[in-house]
Amino acid sequence: MPEEAAYTVDELAAAAGLPVRTVRHYQSEKLLPAPERQGRIALYSAEHLERLQLIARLQDRGLQLSAIRDAFKRIEKGELWLDDWLGVGDELRAPWSEERPVVLTESELADRVAHRAGTVAALVEAGVVRRQQGLSDTYLVPSPAALDITLELDRAGVDIDTATAAAAIMRKHLARTSAELVEHFLARAGAGFARRGTAEDIAEALKALRPLGARAIQLVFTQEIERALREAAEQGRITPSPPAPLHDADGRSRPSGEDAVPVTAAEDGSPTTR
Repeated sequence: MPEEAAYTVDELAAAAGLPVRTVRHYQSEKLLPAPERQGRIALYSAEHLERLQLIARLQDRGLQLSAIRDAFKRIEKGELWLDDWLGVGDELRAPWSEERPVVLTESELADRVAHRAGTVAALVEAGVVRRQQGLSDTYLVPSPAALDITLELDRAGVDIDTATAAAAIMRKHLARTSAELVEHFLARAGAGFARRGTAEDIAEALKALRPLGARAIQLVFTQEIERALREAAEQGRITPSPPAPLHDADGRSRPSGEDAVPVTAAEDGSPTTR
């Protein structure tokens, strides 16, 4: 047996802590160099074990096998250095927000919503908070900022259902926009994006995109929502309902708020009640 070829496929799989079928799958996907052969026996070396360990590391970073295979091909051609590639991957996965989920007790969440009846149930229904069962009721808040925005809008008259539906609309379109932007930048790497397209240049461009991208989205949204509201007003689509009068024509007081009786116009133009 050659000195560098130390493993059968069973021994290699055992050393890597993998099923044999996984090793064979990696080999069929061209992720492993071809083994040496002694007759009908395939023999693998320490290089193969190191490659399997590297694949496991890259998968732990969330990389798909197709991306790993392409990277190996470029590394073998001398077009890519592994350390640089891993550094770019770390930069790509770096969070764009420092926000983290929090867990609130029942009393803490009640304080957040100013003890308004029905608000916690509406937040749970909308998915803004999630009730967790345990020794005592607690609530997981995936996005504290989203909770704060939702509650501020609710206090301003935009109820929780309306606000969360609006958030879903924004997320749907921004998800597509973000995917298109990533493809746009990747297509121009080294030719309009990230200078020469080196690992250092890409990392520098991505660091700039974090704060500036967030500012750009805010700016574009502000401009576009202003335009849409102006168009709606010009088309007469924003028509506030008049407040119900507090007194009848004869001076008797009328109920207001939720107890008020809606007033409509009769065919002759005189007010009637329903």
